Amino acid sequence: MAGAPSTPDGAGPATIARIAQETGVSVTTVSKVLNGRSDVAPATRARVEASLERHRYTRRYRRESAGLQQIDLMFHEYESVWAMQIIVGVDSIASAEGVDIVLSQFGGRHRPPQQRIDGLLARRPAGVLFVQATPTDAQCRTLTSRSIPFVLIDTDGTTDPNLPTVGSNNWGGALMATRHLLELGHRRVAMIAGPADVLCSRARLAGFRSAHEEADLPVDPELVRAGNFHLDAGFKQGSELLALRDRPTAIFAGSDMQALGVLRAARQLGLRVPEDLSVVGYDDLPLAGWVGPSLTTVRQPLREMARAATRMLLQLARDGRPETTRIDLVTELVVRESTGPAPG
Repeated sequence: MAGAPSTPDGAGPATIARIAQETGVSVTTVSKVLNGRSDVAPATRARVEASLERHRYTRRYRRESAGLQQIDLMFHEYESVWAMQIIVGVDSIASAEGVDIVLSQFGGRHRPPQQRIDGLLARRPAGVLFVQATPTDAQCRTLTSRSIPFVLIDTDGTTDPNLPTVGSNNWGGALMATRHLLELGHRRVAMIAGPADVLCSRARLAGFRSAHEEADLPVDPELVRAGNFHLDAGFKQGSELLALRDRPTAIFAGSDMQALGVLRAARQLGLRVPEDLSVVGYDDLPLAGWVGPSLTTVRQPLREMARAATRMLLQLARDGRPETTRIDLVTELVVRESTGPAPG
């Protein structure tokens, strides 16, 4: 079913035939673009998409009478423990609604490859959840014009405030973690941040710096490192930090997995946790309470973030009007065995 508003110049409805005439292609070609078919030359597709956007052409598809059937859950990459919390949260809502989930990832890229967007246009799911990935402005417009709603979870960067987004207070979580270490008497506190191109990583680093500013303490640039959110980054950066002549007495890691890498680096160097080194993680994954020593960490409500995003998406798919388009859930510091008073 096609919605065909008047064209910007008021010359009549923006029909498929008119789009075809304007762009010099066949009606079939316009239809292929609308349906996400891959057998259209990139230049032709771009020309047709530009015309569709210029005329604000919106194609609304009829859902099957059985209701919503399938949503896509698209990660920038799979990271088994962290990603599983998101998957479980999404499934808890989707399964109760009788909605299937299709999983995919972008191999670490934070922008969906165009072929994935074309696949969505061809399959026309009830909606899409993007996890630490954000469609380009053109891709957002294309999904919207085809009436495929989407919600961003833990977005990788700043986004249009009108884009439906669910996240958590990363700045506040990092502020609490760093305050905790400073209140224990630590004055050389290091941070292993995540990738610089990810919003949550930048927000956590900002919270780390803000806690130092509150305490009127400078941040030693040598103690701030970056890496991915995985074990290998924690081990590598932790080993380098602990090998410094004036090593830190505490390390705030940007994820629980990084923190586990730091714990291993400390063991290899013969350092005791928390007697010689305090370590704080981020996420509060289930394993955080089971490692030895159990990990002090910032609890990020991953499952609730996923549930809230899924509810928002299903509401968009049903009537296009969510109660809100922006949710930031609170974080909480969970103090366990890996932090203690500064040595000496």
